[in-house]
Amino acid sequence: FSRQLLHSFSPQKSREPFKHIQRPPRNLSGSRRCFSRKTSTEPLIASRADRRSAEFVLRRMLSRRSVTVSRRVSRALSSVAPVQSTVALKRKFRERLDEDLKNADVGGGEFWMERQRAKGKLLARDRLDILLDKGSFREVDKLKMHRCVNFGLDEEEYPGDGVVAGRGLIDGRPVYVFSQDFTVLGGSLSETHAQKICKIMDAAMKQGIPVIGLNDSGGARIQEGVDSLAGYAEVFQRNVLAS
Repeated sequence: FSRQLLHSFSPQKSREPFKHIQRPPRNLSGSRRCFSRKTSTEPLIASRADRRSAEFVLRRMLSRRSVTVSRRVSRALSSVAPVQSTVALKRKFRERLDEDLKNADVGGGEFWMERQRAKGKLLARDRLDILLDKGSFREVDKLKMHRCVNFGLDEEEYPGDGVVAGRGLIDGRPVYVFSQDFTVLGGSLSETHAQKICKIMDAAMKQGIPVIGLNDSGGARIQEGVDSLAGYAEVFQRNVLAS
């Protein structure tokens, strides 16, 4: 088609063979474009009256639509909770963190702690305070909890999951330690309980630092079944590698 147009505008050739090509009608501006220069996708209107009526209808439609959109936005915003500032969020997070850390220090609760003391037994953190240099202990995974949802454990949460693990100093020499907490489900070993022990054992083997374990446990946590037994297997494997 482009070759035919070039041929038709050539002064040497006749334009008779191209009479069947229909040219677009002229618009109001006098050009042969079917669309306006401002919006190439909107056709021009033949008369000014039609143009004014179309603009009026368009403005009315847009005004109605904007009212509808604003109503929808206001309804959505009314159902959303108010936005809090960064300072308020940080304060709220800090309060929640302090509460969880306090619960982790309690272990299984005040009732079980008093029962342990009545039997003349030390608690897990008391043993570490005696063993390590004062203020040298750095705990890891203090808020780690079990993931078991069977036999009602989904309603029980114990930050630390029955073992206190970390790094400290004995006479200025670094050691890794873990102390099982009998107040949390009898100090039974769960999947995450074993993960905490394995974590410090791996770090100790990498750094060439001894590991001290203070065991006070009733054995595997039967509610977790095979996952608890797999945790024992991981601990025993590291005992072999570290021996």
